[in-house]
Amino acid sequence: MKIYLTAIIKAKEEHRAEVLEVLQNMVKETRKEEACELYSLHQGIENQNEFVFYEIWKNAAGLEQHNQQPYIKAFGALVDEKLQEVPQIYKTHIL
Repeated sequence: MKIYLTAIIKAKEEHRAEVLEVLQNMVKETRKEEACELYSLHQGIENQNEFVFYEIWKNAAGLEQHNQQPYIKAFGALVDEKLQEVPQIYKTHIL
């Protein structure tokens, strides 16, 4: 079953450029993954420190493999210091 994932990331203003660079690298690398059907990054208009990923994965196994990649782990290293809060992650499926 396909997995639709939305992730909301809020960077601290002083770290926005660095966080964006890491997020853009995630996009570049993730789009190469076989299980990835869509991986798009959006930036808030009213609050440029907010980023939203919208993702579509072929299956749960593909998403799990994605979460083990070094570029995803590099993002995880930023969470405590460079983000305002832990990212909000919403996994859904079509009814």
